[in-house]
Amino acid sequence: MKIILDTCVIVWAVSDPEHIPDLARSVLTDDDTEVYVSPISCAEIACAARRGRIELDRHWRTWFRFSVERNGWAVFDIDLITVEEAYSLPDEFHSDPADRIIVASARRLDCPVLTADRKIIEYPHVETIWRVG
Repeated sequence: MKIILDTCVIVWAVSDPEHIPDLARSVLTDDDTEVYVSPISCAEIACAARRGRIELDRHWRTWFRFSVERNGWAVFDIDLITVEEAYSLPDEFHSDPADRIIVASARRLDCPVLTADRKIIEYPHVETIWRVG
C-alpha cells in the first residue's frame, strides 16, 4: 500500500507518535507500506518552526531531511503536473496551497492521505486514513 503524509502527521510521527490513532499508526509502520511526503511539508514545517508554533530539536532543514531518511520515506516531488492538478481539483476544496499540493500528490500517486485535517478528510475526491477509536 502507498500513502502520503499530511504535514501534521510527519511532525507527530517523529515527535509524538501516540497522537496518531492506532489504525493510522499501524498503516504508517506496516513493512508493506510505501510512505511518501511532499516537499511542501518541509516548507510548512519551516514556517511553523520560525513562527514558534512547533519546537524542533534541530534546524528545520536538518530535522526534515533526517526524519525522512531515518523513517525510509520517499519524497514525491512537486512538478508542473502536480501544480496543475492542485489547482484543477474537482468540486470545491479550500485554498490552502500546501493542502492542495498534498491532495494532488495523493491523487497522482493513487493513494490515501494520512491526515487528521477535517478539510481533507471531508473532501470526497481523495481517500484518507485517520480513524480515532
